[in-house]
Amino acid sequence: MTNFTGLPNRLIQQGLLNPEDAQKFILEARQEKTGLVSYLVSSGKLAAQAVACTVAEEFGDPILDLSAFQKDSLVKELVDPKLVTKHHVLPLFRRGSRLFVAVSDPTNLAALEEIRFNTGLNVETIIVEEDKLSQWIDQLESDAEGSAFEDLDDGLDDLDVSAGDEKNDETQSGSDDAPIVRFVNKLLLDAIKGGASDLHFEPYEKSYRVRFRQDGILQTVSKPPINIASKLSARLKVMSRLDISERRVPQDGRIKLKISKTRAIDFRVNTCPTLFGEKIVLRILDPESAKMGIDALGYEDYQKQLYMDALHKPQGMILVTGPTGSGKTVSLYTGVNILNTPERNISTAEDPVEINLEGVNQVNVNPKQGMDFASALRAFLRQDPDVILVGEIRDLETANIAIKAAQTGHLVLSTLHTNSAPETLTRLRNMGVPSFNIATSVLLIIAQRLARRLCEHCKTKVDVPEQSLLEMGFTEEDVSSGISIYGPKGCEKCKNGYKGRVGVYEVVKITDGIARIIMEEGNSIQIADQCRAEGFNDLHRSGLIKAMQGVTSLEEINRVTSGH
Repeated sequence: MTNFTGLPNRLIQQGLLNPEDAQKFILEARQEKTGLVSYLVSSGKLAAQAVACTVAEEFGDPILDLSAFQKDSLVKELVDPKLVTKHHVLPLFRRGSRLFVAVSDPTNLAALEEIRFNTGLNVETIIVEEDKLSQWIDQLESDAEGSAFEDLDDGLDDLDVSAGDEKNDETQSGSDDAPIVRFVNKLLLDAIKGGASDLHFEPYEKSYRVRFRQDGILQTVSKPPINIASKLSARLKVMSRLDISERRVPQDGRIKLKISKTRAIDFRVNTCPTLFGEKIVLRILDPESAKMGIDALGYEDYQKQLYMDALHKPQGMILVTGPTGSGKTVSLYTGVNILNTPERNISTAEDPVEINLEGVNQVNVNPKQGMDFASALRAFLRQDPDVILVGEIRDLETANIAIKAAQTGHLVLSTLHTNSAPETLTRLRNMGVPSFNIATSVLLIIAQRLARRLCEHCKTKVDVPEQSLLEMGFTEEDVSSGISIYGPKGCEKCKNGYKGRVGVYEVVKITDGIARIIMEEGNSIQIADQCRAEGFNDLHRSGLIKAMQGVTSLEEINRVTSGH
């Protein structure tokens, strides 16, 4: 029989545990790498109040009911929030040089010593119930999430890496220059707070420039000294687990920035050697963007209904087209999110996977290792899929497999880099896909752009002559109805009169009339004429509707839909 000492012995004496259970629970707590008090309460072995009373009696510490303590009285500013979470302690109040700290397990001497070292105060423990302590710490984290960016301005030590190898860890200390770390961390935070989609770190011969892409427009935000260029690139490469000694070839990596216990932001990192150093671009990948819901994307009601109807077809192909940065990924992920139920098997092949989705089988395409889109598609078709997402149709082989999948009982979603819905159909034919296969497998095509949204606080009405409105594409009916057009002004709540972006869409369902033109090998102009005849608005017309609704300006519509 084991001779027990300390808390286990006291619990046995109090009749709360028998020796056999005590031995078993001590071992299980060690296996779970947690303290005995936390294990006993969280697993429901003993009541939190009984354990707290026993702990207070054993160690001779005072006991406090946290529910009677005022949250406003906490001295949160004295102790780093990371230490509170890491050591599961709560600073309560200060009396002169003494700091009173709430703990459920006073045997955690390392925690108390670290707090004493960081605060320079004598630490005294007060025993509280484990479950209430956990609730308080979780609540403090939740309260802090809204102001997490401000709290972390002095440096984000919670940066984590979601991909890459460990081979450069020995170099981290060399690049872990405190001012550089703070500067990079602040840029990451500023980018997230400002709603940027990309960060560009650009070295030139006599200068260095950092730019953010906000609402689709690149803007210079900093010009650090050129002599720190190598330190900046080294720091970014260390954070994304890239080889900092390799400067001659492009590299890809990833950074995970933990904002709080419940929220993390991923950055996709790419380096490219230039004449005067490595240009590094970070793409911000916010998982929340995939969960915005279809109503937030900017579809007109009839366009949304067309997309929803196509998503609920048992088979066929939905294609989303547009240039890089036009929001294709978010449109596709929104569709996948709608389809993501326990009854469906969903597989995606992407280059690379940008946003992780629970319940979806996601594959990173890697042509160097023989895993291209076509290979991934073949593998998917042997795994009983219901829905397949192909990141991009780039060649005839991928197109043919995707078409066959769409014809044999699978719903296929994919993207193409074309400018409009009619051009998408002719592009597939130019790839070598037979017209009959296109006409019978494609259900819906969505061509899209992202336009900057006018700031609701400062947008102003502008007078545009009727003749100019007609020349821009408005109909006589539009003009006679007395439309109002708004333009940007600029205020403290926006950037140059714009805040956020909205999608502009051309959504075309493949009707019998359009399918007939495809099979007759008609060109994109003939298909576009048929689309208009059947009531499908093209990109420019959809943009004009957004302008009439006061969502965006005519300048912005002309910028993103010129030529359509």
